[in-house]
Amino acid sequence: MTTGATYSFLDVSCSLVGPGIATTLGNEAGSAEEGISIELQADKNTMTTGADGGYMHSLHAANAGTVTVRLLKTSPQNQILMAAYNAQRISSSLWGKNVITLIQSNADDAIVCTGCAFVRQPNLEYATDGGTNTWTFHSGKITGLLGAYS
Repeated sequence: MTTGATYSFLDVSCSLVGPGIATTLGNEAGSAEEGISIELQADKNTMTTGADGGYMHSLHAANAGTVTVRLLKTSPQNQILMAAYNAQRISSSLWGKNVITLIQSNADDAIVCTGCAFVRQPNLEYATDGGTNTWTFHSGKITGLLGAYS
């Protein structure tokens, strides 16, 4: 058991590289309090049970998922992402070619998301408070290590 361990978003670096874009999305990118989420699309296993109580596990090969990046309304990264979104949606030869890499250095976490495509431009809200812009990407393959990248 580890004692005295700490976490801080200050230790999170995240990059997005693809056609027409190479930018940062982690610490110092104007990230919203909710930060960045990475979620697999489906379970890795299906368990089937038989009439006699027997069971079978089916291991699924897919590692697809979703990456969600939340930025403050005033983050300059919104302009960069919007320009990339507009450029990439012009041609299918540019679509789905982004790579998102997230490293949380203090915990030695490293996650790589390949084959990433914008889901859509963020919903835009203009209100009393500035709020956030939420950018969502579908990733064809998410792989990573928790606590062991270095």
